[in-house]
Amino acid sequence: MDFTVSVIIPTYNVEDYIEKTIASVLIQPEVTEIIVVDDGSKDNTLLILKQLKKQHHIIEIFQHENEVNKGRSATRNLGILNATSNYIAFLDADDFYLCNRFTKDRMILMDQAIDGVYNAVGFSFYKSIKDETSKHFKISTLSKKIESKNLFDAIVSSKYGYLHLNGLTLKKTNFDVIGLFNESLIVAEDSDIIFKLALKCKLEPSIIEIPVAKRGVHDNNVFTDDDLYKKYNVKLYESLLNWSGKHQISYKNIDTLLNWLWFFKFRETNSLKAYLFFWVYIIVNNPKLFFTKLSFKYFPLIRLRQKFFPFLFKNH
Repeated sequence: MDFTVSVIIPTYNVEDYIEKTIASVLIQPEVTEIIVVDDGSKDNTLLILKQLKKQHHIIEIFQHENEVNKGRSATRNLGILNATSNYIAFLDADDFYLCNRFTKDRMILMDQAIDGVYNAVGFSFYKSIKDETSKHFKISTLSKKIESKNLFDAIVSSKYGYLHLNGLTLKKTNFDVIGLFNESLIVAEDSDIIFKLALKCKLEPSIIEIPVAKRGVHDNNVFTDDDLYKKYNVKLYESLLNWSGKHQISYKNIDTLLNWLWFFKFRETNSLKAYLFFWVYIIVNNPKLFFTKLSFKYFPLIRLRQKFFPFLFKNH
């Protein structure tokens, strides 16, 4: 199989960054097409893209019907559906690749048993950052090489770090296996697709010591919005649980998903009644769980017995 890469770039009001982003892709010899999907930009983004397309034939521009704004997931999905290369990579419109982004990837992916690779991704600062936000700007990578079969456990817990879409190079056929991006997730859609890839595909490390791409840090970044992520972290694990029931995911990994689902749900500090209703909702949507030990293990009265019934645990 020839190694050709389609780079998918979703755009929305990024007139200040898009030229640098596109330029960083054009220097990669493995890239045969740059698929830019504009998500209803109101600034000069689309005009700049059309000017760049006149100069570079590998740029393809797509828009949603009626030029509406549909969000990042739907926008990337439109790019995937229109990609024609064997491999797909992603790049956010305010980010950029470094030189030789795909050189090592190409060598590793000569092994057709490998479905994709991941690389380190760093940051480029367009503004100064405050100490309280610095936690968001650690390099996206893994601190050690992880066997593919153990990758999900490694990244779901962030024990060895985490991955970013900009560092992935994937067989296009992977999306026939795991599906496309979840369009119901406003944020955390990247974690959703990465976890699914780790659960169903064979992913290997490429360059994890130094960045192959950099994320732009500026005033409009959404990944620093902690409140938004708190809301959607629960939705992320609900989605993954529903997906797992349809994709033959192991009991062990479903156990892990439920553990993290409750971890984030309990942060909402709801009443016991609310937690019970939530668990009924989970069981109704995942009826196979009812016939496993997990239905008992994660039953709210079991998980929260010390919190709601502390008198039962007092020392006598």
